Formats: sequence, C-alpha cells, structure tokens
Amino acid sequence: MPCRLLERDHFQWCLAARAAIMSSWRYLGMSGVLQPNNHIPQDTFSSFSRENDFLSDRSADPLRHSAVDNTIATSDIANSQSNNPFAVPSSLPTSSTPSSSTGSPTTAEALCATVPGLVSQQLKVCEAHPNAMLAVSEGARRGIVECQHQFKNERWNCTPEGEYEVFGHTLQRGSRETAFLYAITSAGVVHAITQSCSAGNLTDCSCDRSRQGQSTPDGWKWGGCSDNIHYGMLFAKHFVDAPERLARKRTRDIRAMMNLHNNHAGRLAIANQMELKCRCHGVSGSCELKTCWRTLPTFALVGNYLKQKYEHSIQISPKAKKRLRRRGKVKRKVPVRKEDLVHIHKSPNYCLEDPKRGILGTCGRQCNKTSTGPESCNLLCCGRGYNTQVFRKLERCHCKFHWCCHVTCSICENQMEIYTCK
Repeated sequence: MPCRLLERDHFQWCLAARAAIMSSWRYLGMSGVLQPNNHIPQDTFSSFSRENDFLSDRSADPLRHSAVDNTIATSDIANSQSNNPFAVPSSLPTSSTPSSSTGSPTTAEALCATVPGLVSQQLKVCEAHPNAMLAVSEGARRGIVECQHQFKNERWNCTPEGEYEVFGHTLQRGSRETAFLYAITSAGVVHAITQSCSAGNLTDCSCDRSRQGQSTPDGWKWGGCSDNIHYGMLFAKHFVDAPERLARKRTRDIRAMMNLHNNHAGRLAIANQMELKCRCHGVSGSCELKTCWRTLPTFALVGNYLKQKYEHSIQISPKAKKRLRRRGKVKRKVPVRKEDLVHIHKSPNYCLEDPKRGILGTCGRQCNKTSTGPESCNLLCCGRGYNTQVFRKLERCHCKFHWCCHVTCSICENQMEIYTCK
C-alpha cells in the first residue's frame, strides 16, 4: 500500500518510517547523509555530531508513560555477561496499542511489505514495532559515522561503495573490515534502541527500573533512569541477526557463523562498558546519600573499543562447522572469546582501485607528509609518491580592540600545502 493512499494522520509517519527502514542495516541508503570520503577528506561530521545527545538528564523521575512495565533483571552487567549475555525473555513484547501513535496494524504491515530484502523474522519485528525502525535507522547511521571516523586515516576508510547496499563487496569479503562493519552497526542499533527506550520514544520499553530504590553495601541507592540495555540487546539480536540465522540454518555457512559472532561482539561492546553515574544528596553537597543509575557509554568510546578488537581480529578456519576455531594447528585449541572479532580471509592492501572487488584505492587521498602513522604519505600512498598543492589563504590577524567600541584587524596571507597520493 503506497503512503499516499493512507489516512492523512498516518501519511507523514509512513513516509518517515519507510525511509528509515530502507536505510537500515543491509539497505543503508546514505545518499545525502554520508558522502564518499575517498579523496581529499571533507568533514562528514559537520552536519551532525558522532553523538546523538537528545536525552535529557535521566537522574530525575523515571518515565511513567510506558505501555509495558519493564521486569527484566538488570544486576551487574559485568557479572551477568560472564554467565549468560542474554538473560532476557526469548521474545520481544508486542506493543499493546499499535494504533495509538503509529496507525493501525494494517498500516505497519503495508509499510514493512514495501521494504525489499527483509526476511520473515525481520518483517515480524517491523510489523510489531514500526516505531522502532526509526531507531534502527539511526543506529545503523551512527555505526557508519563512527566507522568513517575510526578509519579516516587508513587505506580503507569506510567509504560507501554505492547508494544501496553501500558496503556490498566489503560485507561479502569475510575480512577484518567485514567483522568491524557487522560489529559497529550491531552496536549502533543497540545504542539507538536503548536510548529511545530511556527517552520514551518507544511504547514497548522504558528505563530499567528493576533495582529502583534498592540500597547497596556502599551506602548508595539505585534510582534515576537506568538505560535498559537488555531490551536494546534483545531487539538488536532479533532484528539484526535474522538474515544470518536463516542462512546458517539453511546452509550451515561459516560466513553466517562469523557474522553472528561479530554481531554479538558488537552488542557486548555496549554491555561491557555500561557506566555508573551518581548524584549526591545532602546539606551543602555533603553527599549523605547517593542516587546512582547505569547509563550507556558514549558511542565514540564503543568505536575506540571495537577498533582495538579490529586490530587484534582472529582469523578462523573456514572448515569449522559447529563452533569457531582459530586457523592453524598450533592455535586451534585456544578458544575464541565472545568479545573478539573474527574473520576468515586476509584483507587486501586497498592500494589500487579495483571496481570489481569494490576497492576504491588511495589515489587522490590526502596524506600527512611529516607523520609516521597510517596517515603518512609513505604508508597511505603505498610507495607511489604524492602530489603537493599550495593554497593561499587570506585571513584577519593582529586584531586590536579600541575603546569604545570597535576592533581593527590586519589581513595576513598564509600558505598551506596539501599532499595527495599519486
């Protein structure tokens, strides 16, 4: 059913939600949002920041208009993850009033049916939680933005390959870059869904209030609005993992097993870095009583963590069937941890353009002449040398304030050299 045939009240929601779903996960149509940054880098973060700081202070009273009470036990994330990373119900709660804010169920079914490529499990999640698709889109976008930031100075810099399925070749390659993309986008969905819960944007979840009012041996009480990380992880598992679980069920494909592992590692990157924030109460800030709550880490911190995991990604045997095993007879018995990223094939060097493999090359990339890191002209240009461009820049300088009240400045000319790979 096209959006234009819907009732007027649902028309704008339909357009927004459809655009969100079309841009989520495998169909990350980032046209107009994330532009290719393969050559002289433009600041892709000028129009929006890496963080989405739309949440208010959550130390106040918890949100009260959630349609479903949250009964998931939070406990200490670090302890719960060691035993069962998903100590949550096996299914997501379904919104009890789907038509209250998003239209009738028929509207959601019609919307989700227009999105190509969704497997049956994703369709079910989409139809049951149409409002959450906006958060899914934001999470996917957040993951790609962070990916571009982490790799902006390297040969592969997370540049989209096209408008739809923007990382098609990279996702199929089975390399370390594939592992990072799956992990960072999975983490992005968890981050965005969890934030939406705390902000009251989703009717199926709210703050995690399972420990509200409980005291600890250290003398502080649980309070405020703890981020509902368990719901975010559960939602991401059901939606993001669905295509890989289907592929794994049909063919026992090692690639699907690899992708599922990296999705899970991305979710754990959020859960293992949950932060404890507290507020003191008492006369003149004496902190006689502390109220504490758990909050999400900044996504920049998650990106840094996953980049380190990328640097130490483990190559696994392509012949594994039931569980992942390291490649090589010597290391085979060393278990692969859930937090580690894994890959099957070695990465190409990304030096020369190869359209058939989705490699853009480094020709035209801006490099740093004096650096010794990955952004250095020697490494980034793969030994091909570099071009030097000289720019003249006029700017105001030597400004003085005169009483009262004006400022006078001189005009200075500065020369700036930019180096680009041959």
